[in-house]
Amino acid sequence: MGFDIAGDESGFPIDNHITAFQYARSKGIPCTTHAGEACGADSVWETLRNFSPQRIGHGVRSTEDPRLLDFLKKNSIHLEVCPTSNVQTNVYPAIADHRVDDLRRAGISLSINTDARTISDTTLTGEYQTLHDIFDWTEAHFLKCNLEAVEHAFTSEEIKAYLRQRLVEAY
Repeated sequence: MGFDIAGDESGFPIDNHITAFQYARSKGIPCTTHAGEACGADSVWETLRNFSPQRIGHGVRSTEDPRLLDFLKKNSIHLEVCPTSNVQTNVYPAIADHRVDDLRRAGISLSINTDARTISDTTLTGEYQTLHDIFDWTEAHFLKCNLEAVEHAFTSEEIKAYLRQRLVEAY
């Protein structure tokens, strides 16, 4: 079980949601929030201060603040990165301009996602192929991303162990 808030952080301030996240934290419910897509690194900082999420949807503009990258890495905050969606929402003009490879090289925990597949008209296989073509990502990179996603999944250690085993066997 987990709690998530998604949407355009530039058009919808977080103030109306702080109480809900406080309640979720008080009940031990893990949280995901979307930030660092439409707005810059400041929106990630704001989200971290007010929501204390374990995962951040997008977060790609965290690269604009080296202190934020250090914080994300030190606190093992996982980013759910959606390259095609980020281009479609004009965060970056093209995939080649995307900062996903900078995040990976900085040691940030991340996974690759499709966001809204029906809107983005992409698949996970398509996202992987694009990252391979543009940034020379290999199977090892994708395995690491998937293992990070499992590590940060909102599920039991027993299920995580099973998923890790399946992933390693498949790769």
